[in-house]
Amino acid sequence: MFDTQKKVSDSSGKLLSEPDGGSGIRITRETAEHDDLSQRFILKDKVFNRQYAHVYSARLAELRPVLEQQVEKKFGTDLPVRKLFELKNAEDCILIGTLFKHMEIKPNILKEISDEHNLVVVPSSGRYTQDEDILILEDELQRITLKGKIDVHSMATGVLIAVRGQEPEDDRGKFHVSDHCFLGLSEQVPPPKMDTDKYIAVVSGFELGSGTEDGLAQQLLVDWLTGQLGDVGQQEDAARIVRVIIAGNSLSKSTQDKEAINKAKYLTKNTAAGSVEGVKALDDILVQLAACVDVDIMPGDFDPANHNLPQQPMHRCMFPQASMYPTMHSRTNPYISNIEGLQVLGTSGQPITDIWKFSRLDDRLEILANTLEWGHIAPTAPDTLGCYPYTQNDPFIMKECPHIYFAGNQPEFSSKLYKSEDGKCVRLVCVPKFKDSRSVVLVNLRTLDCHPVCFNTEIDMDSDQESPVDK
Repeated sequence: MFDTQKKVSDSSGKLLSEPDGGSGIRITRETAEHDDLSQRFILKDKVFNRQYAHVYSARLAELRPVLEQQVEKKFGTDLPVRKLFELKNAEDCILIGTLFKHMEIKPNILKEISDEHNLVVVPSSGRYTQDEDILILEDELQRITLKGKIDVHSMATGVLIAVRGQEPEDDRGKFHVSDHCFLGLSEQVPPPKMDTDKYIAVVSGFELGSGTEDGLAQQLLVDWLTGQLGDVGQQEDAARIVRVIIAGNSLSKSTQDKEAINKAKYLTKNTAAGSVEGVKALDDILVQLAACVDVDIMPGDFDPANHNLPQQPMHRCMFPQASMYPTMHSRTNPYISNIEGLQVLGTSGQPITDIWKFSRLDDRLEILANTLEWGHIAPTAPDTLGCYPYTQNDPFIMKECPHIYFAGNQPEFSSKLYKSEDGKCVRLVCVPKFKDSRSVVLVNLRTLDCHPVCFNTEIDMDSDQESPVDK
């Protein structure tokens, strides 16, 4: 086995003292500089008695100047940029505003409590698009329906856009689009030059507490990350992992027993909450990891944190064992940090899944790439994705282009290197649920290469496979 005790290493990774006991080869874990950039997601004044329309107003006010610059780059300065109240019939012009998708079968609380809408069919696929969906552009004062060269089903509510076109004389109230542009990628800090390979490991969807999780695969993952599994080569690979990011849904949906919550207190007396065992199991995993490597844990849909974005860090008191280590870090969702000079941005997957539900985009990587072009982490918040009612600013705006951009709890692993026209490179990663895939994703900070490592506990005895670890 190899020694990964961070307390006995300096910033260069040089072993400073020999731990007692054990024998064999000693391998020291690599280290990396880290700076947490998630402070903008920490809620200071938790006031919920405000209108959510202010979120869109703040978004448009902050990003309109940026979008005007994009308009000038693409369309030049000859075309007038109009607000909706300035629109003239049959004039070729440009409008800037926020998209809204009118969808008849989109969940709506007013429809749900209305008797006259009881017969509306809810789609079994979990997606809410129809051919009749309408795209509407809103600015500070008015709205107008969009037609023409713009695909309704690839757009999302809340996206800022500049559209070129005109309102014809014979089709008043409709803006016929001939072209459009988005915010594009923000400025990106040049990536640093690195001499050695260093990795971050991203895993999501342990879904503990369900009673159906694969405990062996979880322990294989922990043993491999901590250097207690595999031969010397695999241990050296694991020693290059400088940080582990747990991207949400560490607890199972089954731990959220709504019936138990709604019962009278005397009926649940002496009954432990379903999440208690799940949190204990999570603490057991975290304490093993934190003893050897820096760990960032984010909340997800089913974790014990606030449901609306941005989700606040889970309280350290829930993890009494792991919290004893300074390498245990509870983070927000979304997550932003600077690791070895690279900006790492990610979510537990809610924004990407929500866009998938309300569009016909099937490729989750394409949705990730679109949010980069849209310049926003969660454009559908607060329309179909819960978020805090901000009034002065929108923290989900991408003010800097990340180098690594991930989404947790996706159906399967996928990744690509996204390159913009001006040379910016972003590694996009869809991180699968560990409960289903039994895999963790490694990203090389030096090259931005990415691959999954799978812990297969169902080995075919007829095959030549000997190791439970597959790359």
